[in-house]
Amino acid sequence: MCAVRYRPQRVRHSHDDAPDTGEDFRRLAALPEGHERQALSERLVEAWLPMAHRLAAKYRSRGETLEDLEQVAALGLVKAVDRYDPAHGTPFVPFAVPTIVGEIRRHFRDHTWDVHVPRRIQELRNKVRASVKELNTGIDGRSPSVERIAEHSGLSEEDVKTGLEALESFSSLSLDASPSGADDDLSLADALGSTEPGFDAVVAREAVKPCLRALPERQRKVLYLRFFRDMTQSSIGAELGISQMHVSRLLSRTCQDVRRRVEHEGRAGRRPAA
Repeated sequence: MCAVRYRPQRVRHSHDDAPDTGEDFRRLAALPEGHERQALSERLVEAWLPMAHRLAAKYRSRGETLEDLEQVAALGLVKAVDRYDPAHGTPFVPFAVPTIVGEIRRHFRDHTWDVHVPRRIQELRNKVRASVKELNTGIDGRSPSVERIAEHSGLSEEDVKTGLEALESFSSLSLDASPSGADDDLSLADALGSTEPGFDAVVAREAVKPCLRALPERQRKVLYLRFFRDMTQSSIGAELGISQMHVSRLLSRTCQDVRRRVEHEGRAGRRPAA
């Protein structure tokens, strides 16, 4: 089948170089599924691709590459060509534009936010962003106030604040990125969080358990009364029938024995296997 050359439509509209494809859409609607229909559908998509690319270009300042946006718009165009029925009497342009733009907006909503944001918050962000763009004349270089944005957009000041926060949530920084004005060897991860002191206590407690189980019963009881019951050495001596000095010696010797055993087990655990 020979290639089809499309001529511009005579009807004036916002897409002045739109091809005249009315007859081909009528043929497409009458064709059954098959190779011929697929080939004609592909030619129609190619003919209207410049319009889809122009629509995509309107969104190129929102953080996505133009190439990615053009691919999304092309997908919307394919859907429009596949769903369009000229028998309804609606021209292709007013049918296709909402389909393509809707596909682009869904792409932004579903795929370009690094953190999932509810649809309402995304809509507030878009309204606030549009209002800031309209209000910012660039005379003094300052962004409009929350009150002015609220008045211009018809939103509440609380919604404006939420939208402004969402403006900063569209994309995230890597934890390996350097904060503004920081030295090159400092990353965001260095400024986040702190070491949990309880972690060391957990490790120490697990290391001590087998050593405590190996102690004689009296030494285990002395440690229990001192460190778990928080009893004084004199009280422990009275309960066990020994002097406070004897309790002190038992505590000192027992702690040293446990420490040596833990250190010995640690060294043994680090030795390479034979």
